[in-house]
Amino acid sequence: MEVALQVPVVGLPWKTFLLLVITALAGGAFGAAIGALPAFVFTGFLVFLGEGVSILQRGLADTVGALPPVSTQNAAGITGVVGFGAVAGPHIAFAGGVAASAYAGKKYPKMEPDGWDYHFGKDILYAFGTKPDILAVGAVFGLLGMLIRRVGEGVVAVGGTLATDMVAVSVVATAFLARVAFGYPLVGRPGGSGYLDMSPFEREEPRTAADGGEVPPEHEGRLATEPWLPHQYRWPGVATIGLVGGVLGGYIYLRTGSIFLGYAISAISLLFLNLGVEKIPVTHHITLVGSVGAVIAAAALGDPSGAVFPVDALGTTGAVIALLAAGVFGAISGLLGELAQRLFYSHSGTHVDPPAMAIAVAMLVVGLLAIVGALPSAGYLS
Repeated sequence: MEVALQVPVVGLPWKTFLLLVITALAGGAFGAAIGALPAFVFTGFLVFLGEGVSILQRGLADTVGALPPVSTQNAAGITGVVGFGAVAGPHIAFAGGVAASAYAGKKYPKMEPDGWDYHFGKDILYAFGTKPDILAVGAVFGLLGMLIRRVGEGVVAVGGTLATDMVAVSVVATAFLARVAFGYPLVGRPGGSGYLDMSPFEREEPRTAADGGEVPPEHEGRLATEPWLPHQYRWPGVATIGLVGGVLGGYIYLRTGSIFLGYAISAISLLFLNLGVEKIPVTHHITLVGSVGAVIAAAALGDPSGAVFPVDALGTTGAVIALLAAGVFGAISGLLGELAQRLFYSHSGTHVDPPAMAIAVAMLVVGLLAIVGALPSAGYLS
């Protein structure tokens, strides 16, 4: 009889782990080939499909009784194994695309497209096609992303509850690793009065040399401060879109029972940003954490976790409270993302994802509070 040997820390059979390794390499290369942002849009479509199948399945089961187990496996496979897995998971495909841009920013600065105003290493819209060395970089970072997630989930789980979202942590970790690997400043030097100061961007101040030296060639003509989203960085606007997106994410959860459907819709909306539609807000970190706020509020008001549609178990007053909680959580996540971009994105030459940072921090707080019993639910972490 064959023994299924387990991979230490990761906790998977060797055959399963080998499949993940091979697929993560391909997924990271795929992200480099089509670009980080287009790869994330694919994540949105796949999660949307998986959650739609799951919602349909639960609705049918509630109406006509239990469905065959294969239906559950199919739904879980689309969302978990494909959307958030080795095929299009942000920690693999998106991370591979981010690393590819960081590498190309140093290796191939002349590839930079017209109309891109920031350092080329931040261009996550750029598709690198079939260039072998760039795809190889994407593959390596896709594998790193998978390993960081798997190892992290084996380390930070307490009693069946994760302390935070390891997909988000992996996205952030691989982005910082790319900065180190390709010779970028880990954080960078602020152009204004401090890391939170965006006024140099508003005044269009150019980047200056440090300590009286010369401006590096890759930074010639660059702005001193480069906000992640020129249309989404002022605190009042960020808080407002956070409140709006959080409420919408919470409503989607209450009506469908899906925590991730709002996230998927937000990710799909970035297709328009990728196509050049101006001022499309980035909201996936907002709708996701907003949904979690609704989950926590619903659990505190009577734990309708067994309901197909949680709104039915809450009543009007409970649903309103859950929506308000979702809005607050969404606003907090939006502000966390803005704080992250001011600290870690604006002053160096590559993309470090503010939404992933916001999700990682917000879910760390939620996870730890749930583990110690201060919250009735950890959302999707448990």
